[in-house]
Amino acid sequence: MENVKRPKIVVRPPGPKAKKFIERDGKVMSQSLTRTSPLVGVDESGVWVKDIDGNIFMDLGSGIAVTNVGHKHPKVVEAIKRQSDKLIFLNSCDYFTLPQVELAERLCQVTPGNFEKRVFMGNSGAEAVEAALKIAQWHTRNFYVIGFIGGFHGRTMGSLQLTTTSVGARRHFKGMMQGVFHVPYAYCYRCPFKQEYPDCGMWCVNYIEEIMLKKVIPPDDLACMVVEPIQGAAGYIVPPDDYLPALAKLCKKNGIIFVDDEVQSGFCRTGKWFACEHSEVEPDIITVSKAIAGGLPCGAAIARKELMDWDPGAHENTLGGSPVVCEAALAVLDILKEEKLDKNAEQVGGFLLKRFREMAESHEIIGDVRGKGLMIGIEFVKDRRTKEYATEFRNKLLDEAFERGLMLLAAGPTSLRLAPPLVLTKEQAEVALEIFEESLKKVEKGSP
Repeated sequence: MENVKRPKIVVRPPGPKAKKFIERDGKVMSQSLTRTSPLVGVDESGVWVKDIDGNIFMDLGSGIAVTNVGHKHPKVVEAIKRQSDKLIFLNSCDYFTLPQVELAERLCQVTPGNFEKRVFMGNSGAEAVEAALKIAQWHTRNFYVIGFIGGFHGRTMGSLQLTTTSVGARRHFKGMMQGVFHVPYAYCYRCPFKQEYPDCGMWCVNYIEEIMLKKVIPPDDLACMVVEPIQGAAGYIVPPDDYLPALAKLCKKNGIIFVDDEVQSGFCRTGKWFACEHSEVEPDIITVSKAIAGGLPCGAAIARKELMDWDPGAHENTLGGSPVVCEAALAVLDILKEEKLDKNAEQVGGFLLKRFREMAESHEIIGDVRGKGLMIGIEFVKDRRTKEYATEFRNKLLDEAFERGLMLLAAGPTSLRLAPPLVLTKEQAEVALEIFEESLKKVEKGSP
């Protein structure tokens, strides 16, 4: 797909080939997969995805912040091929491989904190969060955990107890890990305490200390606090700059392990290597996945060395740290650094944020625009005063944009989340803005 300048729709999606394939999918695949749009991908490059009918789409979702270095980056492809010619697999719970140790060393270098660290590798963000929970519980011998309303940390039975984006993911699962207490996140646009920042005095943090730790959870029984620096699935909720430092200070004061979930916000997505660096916070444990290996399954928990003091056999897996996956991840780290994709995310993301905020001035349906780097949330409301959800409008806009060749992702009850590949250029962003506003105007008019 060389020299592609803008999306190309040759047949209204889903086309005939896509419809036949989707019918096959419906007969054999789990119905729990939600499927945002009827796209059957067959090729990809940079910010572009081609479907089975020959349509070419611009991807503003990156597979939920996975393809940060762009789809099918040549250096990632070359790394996969090179390693596949040598060693595809040895189970890391029994043996050693060079790529795994090399990746662990690099992760210790790029993550915040000038202290010794250790790494546990798995295959997903959920596995990384599960590892963090077990690290904290083993080290402290404590049981309780603090999570945040609106957080998303996975769907395995431990991580699921932390996930509170909606009841749909939690319904009927009664075997979830016990001992998790949920507190409100700093969602200032819809403050659950009906306060206004900064006059609130950061009550959402004070609430944890004054209410939860004094009346509900003994601090010396807490294993950890798990928080996203920017909430992802809830709608790309960006808290005030002093929120994360306040949480980290509270944890340090009370001897609580601070777990920073960077699964969606890590690897230059926000304009820095990790979102917590915007606040100069050095977490005790960082969980990563998604963008780490350019689309291959990989996840990791990186912890202060002294925290990962568990015995052999306390936690391990078979497929974590695959040599092929680790080589792909090493290539991703090189690309992010060499192509300065953190700077591109900052510059192009800043450009998009400015333009979307200008767009909001003439489109009352847009209630809030927020973000850092190329992690941008747009929230739609029926009325800016009442902030009533405009979920149906959001869904129609997503569909309209898709039919024009723009891949978007929903998030939360009434938001869109934009997480394009970090190789997105300003020129490509201009095309995306044009298509987005055309789609927005059409849905506003309610035309068929």
